[in-house]
Amino acid sequence: MGVKVLLDLLGGVALLLWGLHMVHSGIVRAFGNKIRRFLGMVLQNRYRAFAAGVGVTAVLQSSTATALMLSSFTASGLVGLVPALAVMLGANVGTTLIVQLLSFDSSAVAPLLLISGVLAFKRGTRTIVKDLGRVAIGLGLMLLSLHLLLDSMAPAEHAPAVRELFNAVTGEPLLALLIGALLTWAAHSSVATLLLTMSLASSNFVSPVAALALVLGANLGSALNPLVAGAASGNPAHQRLPMGNLINRAIGCAIFLPLLAPTVQLLQAIDPNPVRLAADFHAFFNIVMALLFILPLASFARLLERLLPDVKTATDLSVPLYLAEGVNDTPSVALACAARETLRMGDMVDTMLEQTMTAILTNDRKLVSEVSQKDDAVDRLHEAVKLYVINVTHGSLDEGEARRALEVLSLAINLEHIGDIIDKNLLELASKKIRRQLQFSAEGARELQEFHRVVRDNLRLSMTIFLSGDVKSARRLLEEKARIRELESIASDNHIARLKEGRIESMETSSLHIDILRDLKRIHSHICSTAYAALEAAGELDRPRRTPPQRADQQAPLPMRDGDQILKGETRA
Repeated sequence: MGVKVLLDLLGGVALLLWGLHMVHSGIVRAFGNKIRRFLGMVLQNRYRAFAAGVGVTAVLQSSTATALMLSSFTASGLVGLVPALAVMLGANVGTTLIVQLLSFDSSAVAPLLLISGVLAFKRGTRTIVKDLGRVAIGLGLMLLSLHLLLDSMAPAEHAPAVRELFNAVTGEPLLALLIGALLTWAAHSSVATLLLTMSLASSNFVSPVAALALVLGANLGSALNPLVAGAASGNPAHQRLPMGNLINRAIGCAIFLPLLAPTVQLLQAIDPNPVRLAADFHAFFNIVMALLFILPLASFARLLERLLPDVKTATDLSVPLYLAEGVNDTPSVALACAARETLRMGDMVDTMLEQTMTAILTNDRKLVSEVSQKDDAVDRLHEAVKLYVINVTHGSLDEGEARRALEVLSLAINLEHIGDIIDKNLLELASKKIRRQLQFSAEGARELQEFHRVVRDNLRLSMTIFLSGDVKSARRLLEEKARIRELESIASDNHIARLKEGRIESMETSSLHIDILRDLKRIHSHICSTAYAALEAAGELDRPRRTPPQRADQQAPLPMRDGDQILKGETRA
C-alpha cells in the first residue's frame, strides 16, 4: 500500500510539473517578446515595476522565469537594480494568484480546459491560437494532477507507514522548511511545491504548522535557481538581483518560522480549510515581505552593489579588450584601437558562422545556445565600438581620420547585422530542424557546406580589406557576388531536381535548404560593404565624393549600398 501511494504521488507531481511547463512555454511562445518589451517600458519607478512583476508572473506562472529574464537585463545594464528588485517583489506576489485560483474546487473546469486546448492546438490555423491551446492544456493538466494527488492519497489515510513517514520528515518546522526549499529547487517551481503541500494538508498527512513551514521552504527555494544560473557568469555583479531576492526570502523565513503557531491560529480563524490555509499564508507572506522591502530598496541596492562589485573577467566575450581610454586626443591611435576591436568582432562572427553550420548539420542543441550567447556579446561590442568612435569624432579629424571613423562604424554595424541574421534566422532554422529531427540528403548537405565555405572565406577577405584597404582584393570581393548568385542558382536547381526525383527526405527539409541559402546570401551582401568602402577611398567608384565631417554633429549620411546601412540602420534581420 505504502509503495503504491508514493508512486501515485510521484506520478501526480510529474503531471503537475508537465502542466506547468506547457503553460509557461505556451505563454512564452505567444507573448514572449511582448512581455520583454513591456518590462522594458515600465521599469522606470519601483511602484510601476512592482505592478509589472505581479502581472508578468501571473501570466508566466513562474517567478523563476521572471527572475532569469530580469537577471539578463540587469547583467547587460539595460535595467537598474532598484526597479529590477521591485519587479521581483511583485513577481513573488504574482505567484500567489495562481495558487489562490487553484485552491478552490475546480473539478468541472479541468475537462473543459483540456477539450478546448486540444481543439485549439489541433484545429487552430494561427500560431498564437495553437500556443494558447497549449496553455489551456497545461492548465487542465495542472487541475487534473491535483485531483489525482488527492485521490491517490485518500486510501493512504489508513496506511500507518505512509503517515509515519510524513510525520517524521515534517515533524520539525525547520526540517520541513528545508525539504520545501529542496523540492522547489529540484522542480524549478514553487507553485508545484505549494500545490503538493495543499494536497498533503487536505489529506491530513501534514499538520497545519508543517504545511506553513513547507510554504516557507517553497518561497526560499524559488530564489535558489536564478542564483545558481547567475553564478556561471563569473561576474559578482550579475548575482545582485538573485542574491537580493534570496536575502528577501531568507529574512522572511527567519521572521515567520518562530511565529508559525500563532499564524496558524490567525489564519484558521479566517478560513479553517487546510488547503485555503496554505494558499492564504503564501499570499500573506509575500505581501508582508513586499511591504517591508519596497521603501528601502534604494539602500538595499547600494548594499548589494558594495557586496557584489562589477568585475570584468577575461572570459566575458562582451568586454572590449582594445578600446583604450585616454587616447581620444590622438584620433589615429583611438581609431586603431576601435579597428582592432572591430576585427575581434569579425573573428567572433566568423566563429558563429562556423558553429551555426555545424549545429545545423549535426542537430547540436547545445551549440545553438552557445552561438546565441555569442550574438549577445557581438551586440554589446557593437554598442561599445559605436560609442567609442562617436566620442573620438567629437574632436577635430582630418579627411583620412574621418573616413576611417566611418569605415569602422560601417564594419561594426554590418557585423552586428550578420550576427542578427545568424541569431534570428539561421539559429531558428537549426532549432526547427532539431525539434523535428530532420536530416538533409548527402548532396544537399555538401551544397550547403560549399556555399557556407565561400561565405566564410569572403568574410575573412573583407577583414583583410578593412585592415589593408587593398583595392585589388576589394574588386575580387565584389566579383564574388556574381559567384554567390551562381552558386545559389546551381544549388537551387540541383535541389529542385532531387525533389522531383523523390530524393528529398521531406518537404520540410526542402524549405530549410532554400531558407539557409537565402540567409547566407544576405550575410554575404553585408560582407561586401567593406569592398565598397575601400574602392570609394581609392576614388574608384562612379559617384561624387563627399567632404568628410570634422565633428560628430556635422556628419553627412553615408551612401546606402548593398548591405551597407551605416546611419539609418533600417535593414535588420
